[in-house]
Amino acid sequence: MSAAPESPAGVSRLVLWRHGRTEWNATGRFQGQQDPPLDGEGRRQATVAAAHLVSLLGLATEDTVVVSSDLDRAVQTAAALTDLLGLPLAVDARLREHGLGVWEGLTRDEVAARHPEQFADWQAGRPVPGRGGEDPAAVAARALSLVDDLPPARVAVLVTHGGTSGRLLEALLELGPEHRRVFGPLGNCAWSELVPQGPRWRVLRHNWSAPSVDSSAQRDGVPRRARPGGAPPEDAAPPAQDADAVA
Repeated sequence: MSAAPESPAGVSRLVLWRHGRTEWNATGRFQGQQDPPLDGEGRRQATVAAAHLVSLLGLATEDTVVVSSDLDRAVQTAAALTDLLGLPLAVDARLREHGLGVWEGLTRDEVAARHPEQFADWQAGRPVPGRGGEDPAAVAARALSLVDDLPPARVAVLVTHGGTSGRLLEALLELGPEHRRVFGPLGNCAWSELVPQGPRWRVLRHNWSAPSVDSSAQRDGVPRRARPGGAPPEDAAPPAQDADAVA
């Protein structure tokens, strides 16, 4: 794994924000670097989450930088925030999703049926030979290089994807492959927040979302107990069909 960069000069808070829901998320298809747009629910999530981020973090035009993956679902999500702030949106392919090779466009059930050994390796967090796409270390390296290049800002918001955000978070914390997925996956439009602590990064929030974004806040019409300030409910997890959440 590439060495984690020292915290960028002048960046006092780093936000890793996953895009809103797409139809492929809702139907359980691995997206990888395919480019489905947000669905109606995803656009709503982005609008609500953007307003919550502005309020929660006190974001202002003069001290915030927003950089998005070049994939449309991330760009649409990021635009909800930059439109509120009146900021230009920087787009960078280094934040795009983990390439998943022959799995892209398939559901979990289809992958399990067609590539059972690969699927078992993936579920166990092991390398997946024969799938194609990208190695997790390469995903971490490209995302880390973007963090290295960030300009000075009080808050930098990186709008990215489930797999890439996971690999970047692990790399920033200098976690080796044996600790892959030690942090649970981000739900749609949820984020992680990190701050510098000496030469390292410290996690302040993980899988945090605006209160009305988390569609898992109810089960069978029964409200679930949420933690204060927009954190997901204590037993919340991404929908089982959200394939990219644990890529």
